[in-house]
Amino acid sequence: MSSRFLAFREKIDKQDRSIQAFLLLIDKPETKKGLLCDLTIALKDNILLQGEKTTAGSRVLAEHIAAYDATVTTRLKVAGGQIIGKTNLDEFAMGSSTENSAFQVTKNPWNTKKVPGGSSGGSAAAVAAGFCDAALGSDTGGSIRQPASFCGVTGLKPTYGAVSRYGLIALASSLDQIGPLAKDAATLEKVFSVISGQDPYDQTSVEYHYQSQTVSPNNLRIGLPKELWDLPEDKEFKEIKTLVYEFVAFWQRKGATVKKVSLPSLPLALPAYYVIMPAEASANLARYDGIRYRSAAVREGQTLLERYLETRALLGPEPKRRILLGTFVLSVGHFDEYYQTARRVVTLIRKEYEKVFKEVDVLIDPTSPVLPFDLGSRTSDPLKMYQADLLTVGVNLAGLPGMVVPCGFSLSGLPIGAQMVAPWFREDVLIDLAKQYQAETNYHQRIPEEVNG
Repeated sequence: MSSRFLAFREKIDKQDRSIQAFLLLIDKPETKKGLLCDLTIALKDNILLQGEKTTAGSRVLAEHIAAYDATVTTRLKVAGGQIIGKTNLDEFAMGSSTENSAFQVTKNPWNTKKVPGGSSGGSAAAVAAGFCDAALGSDTGGSIRQPASFCGVTGLKPTYGAVSRYGLIALASSLDQIGPLAKDAATLEKVFSVISGQDPYDQTSVEYHYQSQTVSPNNLRIGLPKELWDLPEDKEFKEIKTLVYEFVAFWQRKGATVKKVSLPSLPLALPAYYVIMPAEASANLARYDGIRYRSAAVREGQTLLERYLETRALLGPEPKRRILLGTFVLSVGHFDEYYQTARRVVTLIRKEYEKVFKEVDVLIDPTSPVLPFDLGSRTSDPLKMYQADLLTVGVNLAGLPGMVVPCGFSLSGLPIGAQMVAPWFREDVLIDLAKQYQAETNYHQRIPEEVNG
């Protein structure tokens, strides 16, 4: 156990009660020599860690002990990464604010009256607060990138299939992807290089060997998707756009060419996502029936129906809402009308990205149409909450890599991140651009005063 690990534990013990980033802390991590032996890493609590609780933020799994490690967990351990704990999340990764956890509400380290984003809000907050070097999250519709933006850290949603999902508690299997968060792109790159690659336990993973490269800004072609920039503009979005435009201007000054591009079907991404994701979630969550994963509510002598009812009663309102919605869209008479139509939208969006990436090397746009919002301000309005995913879900539907880099702060002192999107399996482009930018800026180095003053 390194002195660095012990320093992080001491800081968490003193300061996490105001942030509530962690659900579980590890006292004695495995220690091995390797690329990550100098790094302390947190896991989102929907990623299995053998012998420890893995709850996915739900009372249904409150007593669930992981029987094996997720593939990414194994790879971190083999590379010497010291796992410090499990971070909070929206229940079963369903949410955009980390307020839907059954156990606690995570706060934004920059302003503890604000949300950290979701569903990987615990991971993003832990990195931002200086509780660990890096963390793993999962991204189904923006759940790494939006919290990264809200908390002022660097986050990567890899290409679908680049990182094994074995040992990830599934939300929507065609969209979920595990990825790293860190203060800076250099640390993130180390973690990504270790966790990426084909896995025989995940047949959706592909043969992939990450190699870093240097991108020349002189030859860089940047596209600005007008569907993500030309949205109705309120005061917040105007402020966000101004700082992301400055990020774009940074590359222009280095010789990059910038052009507006169009992805005509992208406005359909959010409604398509909120058909596909609940449909897949309803199928994935059917396994939590009180039999395969026992809960405290289950008692001997119950009938099958009683067991189902008591277990499902443990679910929070958001999982129930999405299960019901998913069951509806998959039902007879609605499957073709909703689910199949949404899948056709995905095909259109993917083809449009393929066409655009023949013209440009990378796309840049804001990560979120809003700044970190007040705790509790959107919990009673699900549609308003879902709109926080407006600028991120297209990347998941197309299976593309997306990365968020801190690019400034609002007038109220809240972080803002720029989203970069590259062609499939071109994480090397995103990471190198982030490293170049961070070599000349210090937004990623700023420390929240709320926990570090």
